[in-house]
Order: sequence, then C-alpha cells, then structure tokens
Amino acid sequence: MTIDSIKSILSDLETIAFELPDGSLVPNHFHVTEVGKISKDFIDCGGVRRQEVVANFQLWNADDYDHRLHPEKLVSIIEMSQKVLDIGDLPIEVEYQGTTIGKFGLDFNGKNFLLTNKHTDCLAKDNCNVPVPKEKVSLGSLPISGSCTPGSGCC
Repeated sequence: MTIDSIKSILSDLETIAFELPDGSLVPNHFHVTEVGKISKDFIDCGGVRRQEVVANFQLWNADDYDHRLHPEKLVSIIEMSQKVLDIGDLPIEVEYQGTTIGKFGLDFNGKNFLLTNKHTDCLAKDNCNVPVPKEKVSLGSLPISGSCTPGSGCC
C-alpha cells in the first residue's frame, strides 16, 4: 500500500483498525508515533548497488485506553509528514512492538488495515547459484495423448 492509497481509504472510514497477521487486532487505543521516510542504500550479494525508499509508520500502545486516533487526524499527520519530509507516494512499512519490533507491509480488506508479513529474498539468485524451484504439476492436469488410452493395448 502507498501513501496515496491509505489517504484515499482513510477518507471513507469512521474508525481505524490494524489487524496483525495472526488475526488479532492492535489495541484500538494505539498511537501513530512516527511517520517517516526511510532510505536504504545497499549492495546485494551479487555486487549490485540498490536503493529502497519507504514511508514508515510506527504504531505504539500506551495506557491511555480512552485514546482513539480518528481517520482525519491520521490524514493530517501523513500530510504534514509529506510536506516536511518531502514524502511522495511511497510504499508504506509499519513498525509495531510485539515480542520484538516487527516490520510489516500494509494492506486493506475493506474493514481493517492488515499488517502483512515481510520476507527476505536473494536479489541476485543468478549470481548465487540458488536453484530455481521446479513447478509442481498434478499428473491429472497433464494432457492425455489419444494414442495410449485405457484398453487401447499400447501399455
């Protein structure tokens, strides 16, 4: 999800809820304590220089159980961050404290924002001799040749 898409979704919501990958909800008294721009400049294992830039939202819970962040307030926080930090329509990454700080992707299911698991990957598989997984095919999906059918005597 990108900055423009979250702002569009927020404009149609009355409340905000974030759902963790296990289906549980972030407590509804959460705060968005940061909206930032993170730049990552790195070299992959094949020696290729790469750059990534994401907008980062940090969610945090306090003991202020009556706190509720309303959609229009989050839009104003996002817009202020866009202006001050020169953030365009970047992909969003969300940080949330579970047993450790987790970094998540963001999606929306029509009701809740979904914190989606992120995964590592090799960006230079061709240089690392990483085997390409073979496509698994069901034998039942293979085409049947007309020359060898049951009862035809070909087998």
